[in-house]
Amino acid sequence: MSRTLRRLPHSLLRLSSVSRRFSSTFHLAPDHIELLGQQYPRDDWTNLTSAIASKIPRRLHSQAGQPLCTLRSLIESHFHDFLHLSNFSPIVTPYKNFDELAFPKDHPGRNVSDSYYINKDLMLRTHTSAHEVEVFRKGATRWLLTADVYRRDEIDGSHYPVFHQMEGARIFDANAQGMKELEQSLAELKARLADANLEIEDVPHISPTNPPQANHDPTHSAMVAEHLKLSLNSLLYTLFGGRARGNEEGPLKIRWIEAYFPFTSPSFEVEVFFRGKWLEILGCGVVRQSTLDTAGVPNKLGWAFGLGLERIAMILYSIPDIRLFWSEDPRFLSQFKENEITTFTPYSKYPSCFKDVSFWVSQDKPLHENDFCDLVRDVAGDLVEDVKQVDLFTHPKTQRTSMCYRINYRSMDRSLTNSEANSIQNMVETRLQDQFRVEIR
Repeated sequence: MSRTLRRLPHSLLRLSSVSRRFSSTFHLAPDHIELLGQQYPRDDWTNLTSAIASKIPRRLHSQAGQPLCTLRSLIESHFHDFLHLSNFSPIVTPYKNFDELAFPKDHPGRNVSDSYYINKDLMLRTHTSAHEVEVFRKGATRWLLTADVYRRDEIDGSHYPVFHQMEGARIFDANAQGMKELEQSLAELKARLADANLEIEDVPHISPTNPPQANHDPTHSAMVAEHLKLSLNSLLYTLFGGRARGNEEGPLKIRWIEAYFPFTSPSFEVEVFFRGKWLEILGCGVVRQSTLDTAGVPNKLGWAFGLGLERIAMILYSIPDIRLFWSEDPRFLSQFKENEITTFTPYSKYPSCFKDVSFWVSQDKPLHENDFCDLVRDVAGDLVEDVKQVDLFTHPKTQRTSMCYRINYRSMDRSLTNSEANSIQNMVETRLQDQFRVEIR
């Protein structure tokens, strides 16, 4: 390893040095992990890498001038009378992340291939909804919660294993007084949107394919769904109408689509027609009564939504690569000011360096695609732009499985030499052999 590192240029040596320093902190003991100043025992579920753990303290949504922070502030200003929360720890129990929200026991999100586990009893939250019950239990009836969330995922320009979500919710008393308050709020929202230049492609508030919950009055459920739609139409007009749409003419087009989420019913996805194409923006719905029951507020009824800040910021700021949000390059950061949405100007497009790795998978050590991507991220960090599987076959006689992945090395800050890419590729292959017992072809 030391001979390999000596062949690397100073810039990559610095990257490797940082990685080694963090790893020495991360692995204080072979049977423990340290995160946010606390030690946690490892077990067979542990799959958290140093590359991911190093992101936990960054909290991009709290850094003034960062596009994600500005977008967060803009949404909070729109919902000015909501409680604004952003300081929950990302370390939660699987029960909090899944069971409190009525996720099925066989939901794929529970798998170690999809989520980051510290051990079998603790994990990194995969969504802001992990705190929904906790916030409702404290008595909040209208709130926004912003947080970093973690999912094992593919590598490309729009996916990153750490991203930022904002969750919003509003609940009403499920009685005559609460429904009167809901009716008044509906009237206010309709009046506010009366002159908005909007074109809404809607679906029914409830339907046989998107039904109210069995223990909900269908009329009340439809009213809550309508309130949700009007609230989010108003938000989307704030984000994408007027200034953010530049010189485009005509109304802002919003499309509502029936959807399924484990924690809401009826459920919807929302798309906006922006710069010539439909873009998926967020998911939402009427909160599962079981969630409110678990939170100790069984006599409430309401809605919730969740959106990805990176997804919207990439659209509004014209940021082409999700890795850029993590860049500390002044050429990126200097383009943004607090509370202003500006168009990002690319400062360079450095050349790609493609490397293929082909191998036989060990018959006693399974390898999921997310395992491969996580390993590549841990070795190469943000020097990898995307990873694609280019070949997969099973030998007809031996029944051994062969995979081939193409890794696109491209730095956002400088040109990588072929020699540098080869050195990193060698590290990837060594880790594959050591960790998953593959046979390089």
